[in-house]
Amino acid sequence: MQCQECGKKPATLHFTKIVNGEKTEFHICEACAREKGELIPGTPGGFSIHSLLSGLLDFEPAAQSGLGPKPQTIRCEECGLTYSQFSKIGRFGCSSCYRHFSGRLDPLFKRVHGNTVHVGKIPLRSGQQIQSRREIEQLKLELQEKISHEEFESAAQIRDRIRELERRLADA
Repeated sequence: MQCQECGKKPATLHFTKIVNGEKTEFHICEACAREKGELIPGTPGGFSIHSLLSGLLDFEPAAQSGLGPKPQTIRCEECGLTYSQFSKIGRFGCSSCYRHFSGRLDPLFKRVHGNTVHVGKIPLRSGQQIQSRREIEQLKLELQEKISHEEFESAAQIRDRIRELERRLADA
């Protein structure tokens, strides 16, 4: 595919812009992209996944509301990486960082993925067990809600359903 601007060089950059619901695609060469002022991946000042993560990590609901410690005070006890350093480089320093920064990551995951729990495909072989475990977790949440609203008859029915599912899992 040739560059849509100069028509001479091959298009190496492909942009899709959506403005007010209208989708526009551009296929241009690197030289024309520089002239237009587009950000080119892998170049200084260009787009990178770390830049994207850094932008998302700037969202600090707990720090803004005055709840919880400030991001610069959160530090991984294993490698010494601070949350501020993590937000700049977009990478953990070690496997323990996830545990130490977990309080700040849940809001990020919720913003990016819409949820903090992975609910992907269920394998056919072990699908029944996974389905039952998910149902048990959901029922436990419902049980807590019924108890907090003092709906004890409904809570007892949910409790019995949980016990039945747990018994089936133990027998399997």
